[in-house]
Amino acid sequence: MNFMEELKNVDPKKPGSWPWPIKIGTFIAILVGVVILGAVADWQEEWSSYQGFKEEEMKLRETFLTKKKEAINLDIIKKQLIETQQSFGALLKQLPSKSEMDALLTDINQAGLGRGLQFDLFRPSPEVATATGGFTEQPIAIRVTGNYDDLGKFSSDISQLPRIVTLNDITISPNTGGGLSMDATAKTYRYLDDDELAAQKKAAKQGAKK
Repeated sequence: MNFMEELKNVDPKKPGSWPWPIKIGTFIAILVGVVILGAVADWQEEWSSYQGFKEEEMKLRETFLTKKKEAINLDIIKKQLIETQQSFGALLKQLPSKSEMDALLTDINQAGLGRGLQFDLFRPSPEVATATGGFTEQPIAIRVTGNYDDLGKFSSDISQLPRIVTLNDITISPNTGGGLSMDATAKTYRYLDDDELAAQKKAAKQGAKK
């Protein structure tokens, strides 16, 4: 009787009566199956751990890239902030202080007289606090008479003063005595000193309490 015939005659319910070759083969098959099942179970656990580590690595990498971009942007922002502060400081120096306002008004007047213009009106108005705070606006109503070229040169001279002065609401009309008259509102801005800023903050707090 060969092995195949013995295998056909095996009674599954009576393993004790099995021939030794079949017993050994069955034992080996069971052992291999147990080893394979254990390996698969262990592999699945290792695979799950690997997937978890991989996802954690991706998150850490994304966090690193985000932090790197933030660090790069922070350097750019710091550089821009320094440049802005420098620009602001330069502009602030172009604003007259309280003690320099009278000298600035004289400079505006001299700019017109230096171009041979006649001042028919030069009327500074009270200072007005700006909406942003920290500065005041000084409007000056002016009317000057002269020829077209001198009026243009006067406007250019105003823009080139060491302190910031702008001409607004400009109207040019013929003058009855000859030449042209220019009506405009010159505006300059002054930064508040420490005492004025303190008073402004105090007034704001009192207004908020009401």
